[in-house]
Amino acid sequence: MKSLWLALLLLSSGSLMFLMIRRQLPKGWFVRFGTHLVLAALAIYAINFSGLAAGWYMPINPATVGVVAVLGLPGIGLVYGMQQLLLS
Repeated sequence: MKSLWLALLLLSSGSLMFLMIRRQLPKGWFVRFGTHLVLAALAIYAINFSGLAAGWYMPINPATVGVVAVLGLPGIGLVYGMQQLLLS
């Protein structure tokens, strides 16, 4: 089962890279995406250590930061919801 998930990850990553290389991305896309990643990490850090979500902790790792960077603030709710669903 683990090898199936790894194969799916590699296939989807390869497809994404192919599309990114094949299609011309607008200038500044990488800088804008990098800014979103940094702001997402800062938002998760601020929520974890400010006490706004008492009793909940969201790990700062590439998956959570990526979800929050792409989805914005609703991504934080999605990650917390998935965490509660999977841990309960």
